[in-house]
Amino acid sequence: MTRLHQPGPVAVVTGAGSGIGRAVARLMLAEGYRVVLGGRREAPLQETAAGHAQALVVPCDVTVPDDVERLFAAALAQWGRVDVLFNNAGVFGPAASVDEISLADWDETVAVNLTGSMLCAATAVRAMKAQSPQGGRIINNGSIAAHAPRPRTVAYTVTKHAMTGLTKSIELDGRGFGISCGQIDIGNAATELMDTIGVGSGALQADGSRRVEPTFPVADAARAVLLMAGMPPSASVGSVVITASGMPFIGRG
Repeated sequence: MTRLHQPGPVAVVTGAGSGIGRAVARLMLAEGYRVVLGGRREAPLQETAAGHAQALVVPCDVTVPDDVERLFAAALAQWGRVDVLFNNAGVFGPAASVDEISLADWDETVAVNLTGSMLCAATAVRAMKAQSPQGGRIINNGSIAAHAPRPRTVAYTVTKHAMTGLTKSIELDGRGFGISCGQIDIGNAATELMDTIGVGSGALQADGSRRVEPTFPVADAARAVLLMAGMPPSASVGSVVITASGMPFIGRG
């Protein structure tokens, strides 16, 4: 329900210029949240914000510590607290197996997907510990790859498995401060990323074949994130898996 009579919670959404991040930011704004939109390119962030009075656009590269500090400083300067972080910024990385990937490509993927998520979570936790009332919620965007890889996605898959460890560590260490952390693992939401790996035209399968896979609307993935974000402080949602019905994940495809 849209909050009409009091200021809504403050959420920071990274990777808000496209895909899942854009859908989540727009839904949160529609539901009364005050939303800080982070991402590398200002123009797409402004498109996401669409002039909404409760949207704050802050260009940010999550691999740059000073940028991350500036992102959260802007949230605190504007609204005084951070209630939710949707840790969403990420890249798919190169199509390569472990013997093919270059060190530079590996490092770039790890820097965005894992180190960037750590930097954002660390800065959010510091803010959540310091504010009054204390506490908040972090939602990490994992992936179905946190459970099972696609062929030739070694860097992406490793970072998403590592995201699960980051999530659990934050949840454990945040307990004494009212900070909870959960992970949403999304499979085949209809975004630009799915186009790049050929889900709609034929994605590479474990047996070497290509198969057109089902997708589901990105707005439905955003609704799942909103559900996690809106849970009361007395509840912690540790893990959510949401996939397109019939995608080759459960079983053998």
